[in-house]
Amino acid sequence: MSFKNKVVWITGASSGLGEALARAFHNQGANIIISARREQVLQELKEDMGGKNIHVLALDLTAPETHEELAKKAHSIYGRVDILINNGGVSQRSSAFETSMQTVRKIMEINFFGHISITKALLPYLIEQDESHIVVMSSVMGKYTIKTRSSYSASKFALHGYFDSLRLEQFENNVSVTLVCPGFVNTNISKNAMMGDGSAFNQSGENHEKAMTADEFADVLLPKIAKKKREVYIAGRKESSGLFMSRFFPGFLYRFLLKSDVT
Repeated sequence: MSFKNKVVWITGASSGLGEALARAFHNQGANIIISARREQVLQELKEDMGGKNIHVLALDLTAPETHEELAKKAHSIYGRVDILINNGGVSQRSSAFETSMQTVRKIMEINFFGHISITKALLPYLIEQDESHIVVMSSVMGKYTIKTRSSYSASKFALHGYFDSLRLEQFENNVSVTLVCPGFVNTNISKNAMMGDGSAFNQSGENHEKAMTADEFADVLLPKIAKKKREVYIAGRKESSGLFMSRFFPGFLYRFLLKSDVT
């Protein structure tokens, strides 16, 4: 595994998995571009990592009108982008019944449309290169779902449909696509999750607190990115069991989930 001198653009890099991936790629000698809405936090992260071979590019996934210009800037920094990490996102903690359409649309805008917009804006540059790689942070909730995750799961299922098709279309252009399905990871994703009215959940579930750290997740993921796996699952025993049952015993999984409540 070697990412030395590779150019990696990471969205949602100001915290959680995005920050951990930025540190991991940087430790491997990559030139990285870190993006998120909070530019000051990104600048602090850059300073904390020493500042060398790190470029800050503020980005709002809900502002697609800015994405073509940002993709142009990202490409111009090092003259190429070898790996795009579509990582930014938001979770949900509310039933479908109590979730407003405004909140549904915002979740989809961040988790799905935002990543599509960035990818489409960068794709003309990726196609011109000898090879390139798009990595998309999905979730095990993109394979099966639980209560209070309707819109979140919908956004993740949609990512699989879109990027599975894109992978087939861009095979001849040597554009690889990897979909990553994390289970529980100890980040602030639960605290930042949206309630039905759009407010923050502001609670951390027990499953997240006991899960692997973001740094541990990044260490597991990077070798799989290097191998350009089409789909990657990094999850605990409980979530992995759900993936197995969703494929081979969907009826049993359904009955199990009817009785389950997950924070």
